[in-house]
Amino acid sequence: MFDKKPKSYTDLLGKTNRIVEGTTIKGDISSPADFRLDGHLVGNFESKGKLVIGPAGSVTGDIVCKNCDIEGKFNGKIQVTELLNLKLKASVHGEVVCGKLSVEPGAEFSASCIMRPHTKNNPLNEIPVAEKKA
Repeated sequence: MFDKKPKSYTDLLGKTNRIVEGTTIKGDISSPADFRLDGHLVGNFESKGKLVIGPAGSVTGDIVCKNCDIEGKFNGKIQVTELLNLKLKASVHGEVVCGKLSVEPGAEFSASCIMRPHTKNNPLNEIPVAEKKA
């Protein structure tokens, strides 16, 4: 009657992991759910959900995720399947590959950018035939 089943991956998408301000992580993070980072990450991040880098947050490394909002600092390579949203105080340096890009006035964006809409025939991390070198 009161049997609790473990929550599935789809149930986790409504939950958000959180790293609070003042916390520094050196290493890689992999999460199936959404993630909010107000601390500092020196390493790589991978998620099938959304990443939010808060105003006090920073990432130095590579990011792969579905959606991303950046208010803090990012330095590295970021691959976003759907929407990358840069807020007013965002600072982004490095390489960006995304489906859609939104940049608020005042955001610092100093990166190479490739916008590649995500389709089943052309996943984000697959280089189109025209771009492959022999």
